[in-house]
Amino acid sequence: MTKTQYYTATSIDGFIADADNSLEWLFQAASNGIADDRFGRFFADVGAMAMGATTYEWVLAHEGLLDDPGKWREFYGDTPCWVFTHRDLPPVPAAALSFVRGDVGPIHEQMVAAADGRNIWLVGGGDLVGQFGDRGLLDEILLGVAPVMLGAGAPLLPRRLGAERLTLQAVEHDERFVFLTYRVGHP
Repeated sequence: MTKTQYYTATSIDGFIADADNSLEWLFQAASNGIADDRFGRFFADVGAMAMGATTYEWVLAHEGLLDDPGKWREFYGDTPCWVFTHRDLPPVPAAALSFVRGDVGPIHEQMVAAADGRNIWLVGGGDLVGQFGDRGLLDEILLGVAPVMLGAGAPLLPRRLGAERLTLQAVEHDERFVFLTYRVGHP
């Protein structure tokens, strides 16, 4: 059965990007490969992805995908990706991208069909993930908690998701990161 999962890294104080929308803090705090192995296992079960416009723009700029569009395939293969946006964005040539607007519900149905029994990765940002959560479409949150306090930035999830909906499923750690998996109950 397809699960819709939010897999991301966060600072201890709950931010996924710093006040300048940068992830450099995460790369500086990177662990010794356990996180990479974890992500590889996770991504092997991903059949569709979704991200917001700000996340998409960050990926484009940080990875130089418009100058070297082949990198998209190296990172994501042929996995279809829906980009939720209210503005025009440049597509990465040959990437399986759909630019969409509006309610996440009908798009989620398309994503489930495209995932073909595999999982859906909500790449970010937190507001988009919150929209899936509000609609009862978010099944799991997988967090890598980095040993960093940012003080400000983009919040992990800028919506209330009460303890009654979250059940801790797994805890792992290495010498730097804690990895938490929560099942999300549906309202």
